[in-house]
Amino acid sequence: MRRDLADIRLADRVFAPHYACAVPRVLIAAADLREAPGPDSAVLAELEIGDVFEVLEFVRGRAWGRAPGKDLVGYIDADALSWPAA
Repeated sequence: MRRDLADIRLADRVFAPHYACAVPRVLIAAADLREAPGPDSAVLAELEIGDVFEVLEFVRGRAWGRAPGKDLVGYIDADALSWPAA
């Protein structure tokens, strides 16, 4: 959970200065879900190829969002995520 940004689906339960709509992406590479954006932060879970990750924000090569299969929120390497076809 972050104080500055929350999923719009939580707007009736969580107050935050900003809300975002989750954008679902599929992992194309395994990735660690981390507590903070830094590479030395605690690993909350290991996400596998094919797992869904709901992105709420991209910043400096990292994606912050929710791993619905694990019911956890955290940061992953943005390069591990699929992108829609143009």
